[in-house]
This record gives sequence, structure tokens and C-alpha cells, in this order.
Amino acid sequence: MSDWFANPWWLLSILLVVALVGVYVYVLRKRKARALAFSNMDVLKSVTPGKVDRFRHVPFAILAVGLLLLTIALAGPIAERDVARNRATVVLVVDVSQSMKATDVAPSRLQAAQAAGKRFADDLTDGINLGLVSFAGTASTLVSPTPDHEATKSALDNLKLAEKTATGEGIFAGLQLIQTLNAALGGDDAAPPARIVLLSDGKQTVPQSPDDPRGGFTAARKAKEEEIPVSTISFGTLHGTVDIEAPGGGTERVGVPVDDESLRTIANLSGGDFFTASSLDELNKVYDTLQKQIGYEKQRGDNSRPWLLAGTLIVLLGAVAGLLLNRRLP
Repeated sequence: MSDWFANPWWLLSILLVVALVGVYVYVLRKRKARALAFSNMDVLKSVTPGKVDRFRHVPFAILAVGLLLLTIALAGPIAERDVARNRATVVLVVDVSQSMKATDVAPSRLQAAQAAGKRFADDLTDGINLGLVSFAGTASTLVSPTPDHEATKSALDNLKLAEKTATGEGIFAGLQLIQTLNAALGGDDAAPPARIVLLSDGKQTVPQSPDDPRGGFTAARKAKEEEIPVSTISFGTLHGTVDIEAPGGGTERVGVPVDDESLRTIANLSGGDFFTASSLDELNKVYDTLQKQIGYEKQRGDNSRPWLLAGTLIVLLGAVAGLLLNRRLP
């Protein structure tokens, strides 16, 4: 019971409400018995209403419900609620390989990722340190984790496309940023919770195997060891294409379908979540979900206020109903 209420002994006051209801019923029956004591039924009819008001008990019933809610409020009900985090670290890791210029997501995968990333930075809880890493053939640290989210927004505007896709390097760079910040904050024991959010559209190209020492799967396992989950977003469609320079000159159109499977594996290996998005609107919804997961935490605390407000309003309603229906308080 103490897990549900801070002061469970106050629940005993419910017995007083039950006793009040019992007294009310007793008084009604006593009054009826006294009325039936008249031997002359003609006189009884002349002194009692011709029609019984079926709603005359409503005010008291409302009052009893209100008192019941107030007694629950006194017991201090406890509930879980979302509380904004004062300390946490998030590193956005964004793919800037050439496939991100595909226009299957308007206006392009990269531009949509930039717009959604800036919206995410705007909505993220103020107390969270936000950093940014971009990766193609290598990884680049653009913003070290900082509560100044404007820095990440500015860096997102300046993302440049490059060749190849080294997913593992992007994750390793994100881990390094978090480890550096944790060391500055006093070590892992004093470090705030951290997460990497990886947005990519394609399959790793360097190194060839994701299980290579610098591959994406290896990086995900390292993140698991560090207790830093990597949430992945597979962004794009199966029908994306880009134009590249052909060996003999000119351009050649090639398909760049998203690779859900590898990104799902990275999320699973690291203990993170996997998401898919094929439009800017869907990507914004993914970031909204992540913002709720990252920016808030569940905490158990006092939840008596809703019960107190409801009980007070219902008691007042019972008083008003008594004045309107019975021309007196319940």
C-alpha cells in the first residue's frame, strides 16, 4: 500500500464517509417511519408532497463522492510522471555520404535530415548536452556536447556531402565525445545518461565488413559495453537514386535503397531503438518520440493534486445542486 500512497493511514477516513452515508440513510428511514405513524392517511397526504422528487438525493450523493476523493487526496497517492531531465548527453551522428542527395525524400534526404535535426535541437530539453558528428568515408566532430543547442543547428546547416559510408567511424566518434565529456564531469560514476542517435540511409561501404574492428557492428558492441545505446533511424525509401560520374565520362544513375537490416542490427547490438522514416513528416515524428525518451525520465512522486481538485469541485457541485434542487445545502 505504501507503494501507492505516501500516507495510507488517511484512507481510514473513508470509513467516516461511509458512516455519513449510513447516518443519511438512517435519518431518511426514521423520518419515513415517523410519517407513517399518522393513523389518518388523509391527514398524511395533506402534509406530504403529492409527488416524490426522485432527484432529492442527488446533492448528497455528489457530496459523498467529493468527500471520498478528498480522503484519497489526503492519503497522498503516488504516480509515475514524466520529469524533464536536468542532465543527459545526446550525440547526433548524421550520414553525409553521396546517397543522401537522393530526392526520394523531398527536397532531398540531406535537406530533410537537416530540417528535422534542427527541429529536434529546438525541442530537446534545455538541460541536455547535444553534440553533432557527421560521417561519410571518415567521421568529423562538428559540435562537442553542449547545452547550447544553437551550435548544433548552425552546424547542421553546413553539412557537406562526401564519398563512401563509414558507419562504424561515426559511432566511434560519438562514443569518444561522450567519454571525453564524462571524464570532464568526474568520471563514469558521475556521468549523466547518454545516447547516440544515428541517422543513415545506406549500407556501410568502408570497411567492407560491419564486423571489422572499425565496422558498425563492432562499434555497436562497444557502445553496449559503455552502456550508451545507439538509436538508429533508417531514412529514405527503397526507390532512391542518385547520379554519379560514369567511368567513361558523363553521369550514371544508380539506386540507393535504404538498408534497414544493418541499422536494425546496430540498434539491437547496442541496446538502442530502431526507427524508419521515408518522409520529413515521418522523420519529425521519430525525433518527437526520441525527444520524449531522452528529454524526460519517469519519476514516482506525489499525485494528490488531481484528486484534491476533483474532490473540491465535486463538493462545490453538490452544494450548488442542493441549493437548486432542495433549496438547502445537502
